[in-house]
Amino acid sequence: MTYFAKLTTTASYLPERVVTNEELAQVMPTSDEWIVAHTGIKTRHYAQNDENTSDLATEVGRKLLQKSNLSADQVDLLIVTTITPDALTPATASVVQGKLQAINAIAFDVSAACAGFVFGLSIADKMMRSGQYRHAMVISAEVNSKMMDFTDRTSTVFFGDGAGGALLSRTNSSDEEFLIAEKLATDGSQAQTIHSGRINPITEIASTNYPTADAFYQDGRAVFEFATTAVPKQIEQLLAEAKIKLADIRMVVCHQANLRIIETICAKLKMPFDKFPHTVEKYGNMSSAGIPVTLDRLVTSANRQPILLSGFGAGLNYGSMLIRM
Repeated sequence: MTYFAKLTTTASYLPERVVTNEELAQVMPTSDEWIVAHTGIKTRHYAQNDENTSDLATEVGRKLLQKSNLSADQVDLLIVTTITPDALTPATASVVQGKLQAINAIAFDVSAACAGFVFGLSIADKMMRSGQYRHAMVISAEVNSKMMDFTDRTSTVFFGDGAGGALLSRTNSSDEEFLIAEKLATDGSQAQTIHSGRINPITEIASTNYPTADAFYQDGRAVFEFATTAVPKQIEQLLAEAKIKLADIRMVVCHQANLRIIETICAKLKMPFDKFPHTVEKYGNMSSAGIPVTLDRLVTSANRQPILLSGFGAGLNYGSMLIRM
């Protein structure tokens, strides 16, 4: 028997704490005018106190269960995409599985940075086609604020925290299949363009040795050039191979890096900007969570017109995917 995956529902969650540009300007040399001009971002949400990445992901998981009328023990696959995990081990997905009491789900993390949600959906789709899994959660969750250098205005002002995800269910009908086509890629030659959490090896055996991780870093200009050059080309190649015209696309949900990148990708594709939903002004760059949060909050009707997802980030990983809700 042939199996497919259908996308049954989406959900999202944001921490309560809203951080304005003016507040950041009190702790680093920046201003609301500079941030808005360079990024389009006005506010973002921060997780604080005891709220960590697994907590954000768990809230999304609970919403997915409620919206789909499933019990936790019916989920048998749980993928969390994140570059800001609770810890290197155990996987954040394992923690979420425990909090949800999804006792029958295998759970693991995917680290593909801002392309994480697209990569996670692709993995879940292939696993569900095997017929071994009936219901899968793909949740992207990030607490970027805990990895920021608050003396670095060129990176910190971009980022916010949040989580979003989708629930996939197995189907025998190709008419219900969510995935139309996909194209994933990695350019490892630019691996140092964006990095976070690097842990250096020891130089000697000493009682003073203790593991430390570095803060988030990005070469903003290089990222902009990469995203606005490689991503439109990948999207055009994907559409050509799928034999779908840009005019037939309902909307393009890009990684919410910053408004200027989204505007430039839109211009290069020569598409109307109203086909590019965006949440980055209110929520900032949420890394892998940006696409599912935007999809959940701005895609209100479930018609079958194709939606294009495009994520790009550290690795450098980038992926574009045509889906039907």
